[in-house]
Amino acid sequence: MAETSDRDQKTEQPTAKKRADAAREGNVLMSRELATALMMLAGAGWLFAAGGWLVQSAGELVRRGLTLDAGDVAHFAPGEALARNGFEILLPLASLFALALVASFAGPAMLGSLGWRGKAMEFKGNRINPLNGIKRIFGLQGVIELVKSIAKVLLLGTIGYLLIARSLPAIMTMASSDLNAALGLAGRSLGHAMLALAGGLVVIALIDVPAQWFQRNKKLMMTKQEVKDEMRQSDGAPELKQQQRQRAHEILSGSARKAVSEATVILTNPTHFSVALRYRPGVDAAPVVVARGRGDVALAIRELARSASVPMLEYPQLTRAIYFTARAGRMIPEELFVAVATVLAFVFQLERAAAEGRAQPAVDVPTSHRFDADGRRQD
Repeated sequence: MAETSDRDQKTEQPTAKKRADAAREGNVLMSRELATALMMLAGAGWLFAAGGWLVQSAGELVRRGLTLDAGDVAHFAPGEALARNGFEILLPLASLFALALVASFAGPAMLGSLGWRGKAMEFKGNRINPLNGIKRIFGLQGVIELVKSIAKVLLLGTIGYLLIARSLPAIMTMASSDLNAALGLAGRSLGHAMLALAGGLVVIALIDVPAQWFQRNKKLMMTKQEVKDEMRQSDGAPELKQQQRQRAHEILSGSARKAVSEATVILTNPTHFSVALRYRPGVDAAPVVVARGRGDVALAIRELARSASVPMLEYPQLTRAIYFTARAGRMIPEELFVAVATVLAFVFQLERAAAEGRAQPAVDVPTSHRFDADGRRQD
């Protein structure tokens, strides 16, 4: 029983596939507090930058609306007047709308959750199940949301009270001031209030975002068995991989297996191709391809190389070049002599290079011998 319960415990961090599958289902990291804070910041910034523009446009609209002369009566065109005057007031409002739209997209973008997910829009019966709704209200998530709401009310209420207490003397003198001065004071007070409240919302968002990440990550945690099952689905079961390797060993002839074990170095793609090279100074006039393969045969060559302790190096471009231009038992093309010589010089001093911490050298493959995985030449 204890073994079963341990197996069912979600102790493993979610894998990249688990996160991607959850995102496709609409389960992404989201924070309403961050979105609200960004909207408030955008509104406060717009008020400071373009608030005067809006007031001026509104004032001009009122002035024109209350001004009437003989020409307006003789050439009565209410549609034209409405379009002309309305356009001026719509420009600042349109800029506010555009800024708010950008802020609404900025929140999900900052959390890496921006994008269209069709599965999230699909009908799901549990969403309209009253019992599930009650669980959400009175469950742990409901308690968390309640605490967040109370904290927001207390924080924003305190900020609002301090703002009113600080601005109260100036507000009391607005009645004795001229209209322009009163409007200016009201605009500045409103801008400061929005900025202060936005700051409070930013503080709440800085707490809410890590909390939302933690809750989502906890829901996506996996059991050890789930991780193993996912690895089986992604990479294939170990038993199946062993069978594939066994078939590949059977594909290679006995002479090929012997040649691989006597190879000087194995070059890999690293996943699709393997090329076994042999070079015996004083015996071989040039490096010789003793075995080459792709897919299961490439895996078999690597398995044989590991069992025979033959060095293996990853050179994707060079491996493909040799695979597509040379046959087993033949020398490598002359155009690849320099690149292969560089690799062999490193292999012959492999122990010394490892002791000195030297990385494998970079090689340059001629453009005429560059191929993709399908054997097409690359420009």
